[in-house]
Formats: sequence, structure tokens, C-alpha cells
Amino acid sequence: MRILIVEDAVALAEVLGEGLRDQGMAVDVAHDGLTAAVKLDLNDYDVVLLDRDLPGIHGDTLCQSITEREERPMVLMLTAAGSPGDRVSGLTLGADDYLAKPFHFPELVLRVRALARRRPFARARTLRAAGIELDPARRTATRDGRRLDLSVKEFALLEALLRARPAFLSAEDLLEQVWDENADPFTNTVTVTIGRLRRKLGGPPVIITSPGVGYRITDPDPSDETG
Repeated sequence: MRILIVEDAVALAEVLGEGLRDQGMAVDVAHDGLTAAVKLDLNDYDVVLLDRDLPGIHGDTLCQSITEREERPMVLMLTAAGSPGDRVSGLTLGADDYLAKPFHFPELVLRVRALARRRPFARARTLRAAGIELDPARRTATRDGRRLDLSVKEFALLEALLRARPAFLSAEDLLEQVWDENADPFTNTVTVTIGRLRRKLGGPPVIITSPGVGYRITDPDPSDETG
């Protein structure tokens, strides 16, 4: 799941970003409307956390432009104005949900996940392939009924591969989907995390590597227990 935080209060944006990354989300941050508009053109986001009172392009204007996109992210509007009239106004602009500041972070996480599931072309809630079952909402994953103890990044990596199946995802694709725009494209992070994930999934192996192409999930070959 990829999130864009648009918040001009730098300290708050950093806290939200770190908190959502700890929940396994890839998070980008913009501190003004102009930067946010550029990021929205470059990247595919599931949810945008949008502060209403922004420099550059006002949050109301940005929200309206997002709703005009063909495959748009869901918008959770954040604002210090929390009266019923303010909420109605925000939703009228096209926001999908509205949360007044201050708010409890666990509630924000629940709302973000709920919005991602409501996205019109969101995938099935539980992902199944090659004996693996992964539930993004409950943060659970099993293989052949055995619970997998995955780190945040391992879980997100497995989710990305399952969603893309049967297609390959390149290392660059995975960096974009699982990490964020600040990830070093020359790092071996993807290779290392894939290696850890393979060991936890056990045999027979289900993650196939094609040099120069990327990685994908495939049905296991029972005769191959090498991993």
C-alpha cells in the first residue's frame, strides 16, 4: 500500500510518515500543494492524507483535482476544523473521509486501511496463491496452514508479489511499492529481503527470479525442496 502525506507541518508529517511505515506502508511526503501535485502525477497512490490549509495549492483545490483523475487515490482530509459544517464541506469537495485534528493514530491507521479496501479497483481482501494466504487487513500470512512470522517489509514484499501474480516485478518496482521514493535504486535491499522471505516461506520454493526481469510468485514444484 502506498500513501502520500500532504501536510505543511513538517514535524507532524514526519511522525505520521514513520508511524505508517511501521505499519508496512510505503509513504511519500509533500509539504505543499505544488509538490503534492507533482508526486501525484509521477506515482500511483492508494490513499492521500490531505491537510486542508496548504501553501502553493490549497488543499480544497488539490482535492478537487484528485477526484477528476480516472484512477484516483482515496482521499482522507485532515484539518484542525472539525465542526459538522467543515466535515460536510470537505466531503462535498470529493474527500472520501474526514478526520479532525487532533486524532488518535490507531484510528488514522484503521481509516487508511478501510479507504484502501474501498478504492474502486482495489484487489481482493485475502490474497491466495501457491499455498500462501495473506490478509492485508489482519496482517496475517500463512503457507499451507503454517503461520509466517514476517517482518513489516517481508510482509509488504510478499503482498506486492501476490498482487502482481503471475507477472514479474522488477527490483525497481518493488522498491517503489514496498519502500518509497527515497529508496536507493542501487541498494541490494530487495535481494536481501527476498532471501529472508524465501527462507521463511520454506520449500518447495515459490519465488522465481528471472535475471534482468525480476521476481514473481509461481506454483511450487514438489520435486524441488532446495528453496
